[in-house]
Amino acid sequence: MSKRPVDIVVISDVHLGTYGCHAHELVQYLKSIQPGMLVLNGDIIDIWQFSKRYWPKSHMQVLKEIVKIVAREIPVYYLTGNHDELLRKFTPFSLGNFHLLDQLVLETGGSKTWLFHGDVFDASMQQHTKWLAHIGSWSYDLLILLNRGINRLLEALGRGKMSFSKTIKNSVKSAVSYISDFEQAAATYAVEHGYDHVICGHIHQPQIKTLVTPHGQITYLNSGDWVENLTALEYHEGQWSVFTWEMTRRDPLQTPADVSEETEIPHMSAPVGVASMA
Repeated sequence: MSKRPVDIVVISDVHLGTYGCHAHELVQYLKSIQPGMLVLNGDIIDIWQFSKRYWPKSHMQVLKEIVKIVAREIPVYYLTGNHDELLRKFTPFSLGNFHLLDQLVLETGGSKTWLFHGDVFDASMQQHTKWLAHIGSWSYDLLILLNRGINRLLEALGRGKMSFSKTIKNSVKSAVSYISDFEQAAATYAVEHGYDHVICGHIHQPQIKTLVTPHGQITYLNSGDWVENLTALEYHEGQWSVFTWEMTRRDPLQTPADVSEETEIPHMSAPVGVASMA
């Protein structure tokens, strides 16, 4: 099986150990690419909901594919998120080509790109409301499980699939406002600290766009998730794009560039700086 070369791949919000995780599709994706660098931007393993009673072989296979990438001497950066925040006790940590960090700064030929999960901009992640976030996470996973059962029934009836959570997010004004506020907060902070690009995960909303802040504009990118959207950020030959598994599944001959939004940025070089989260 020939592998598609990609300079940098960013994935986040895989949530291994939960019913919503599309591990099988992620394994196929990882097998199909030859990245120059892999960034795992948080919530890869869902420690919040981890249970020995639910850890399918496909979830373990995701970890095996990541280990294979490390074994090929490809740099792999695991940036901690809120669902795997226990790992923050061990950052920074490096073993060969594997690096466990809270954030990553890449030098991009005269500009700087800041990569981090993004939960620091989520008000629900403050200590006094964290228990609400845990309840919301459990409810979300239950909704995804229910959604899968209904979609199987819809497919058997020859009907199209539907996403309850996407419908809720798109119809509830507060959810739309939350996403917008998150993006703007990340962009504003990044501009204030001299970054030219900011890459987040956390909100499960794949995106590439230019945001304007009081101190200037910035390119905001989000890698989405492998629960609903099944997306990744790819950087190759001077362009960022959002890879979407669903579009590729419909037409295997399509490349990510054919099915994704793109933006031009300077060529990215190896990382030159790493700072701890404030």
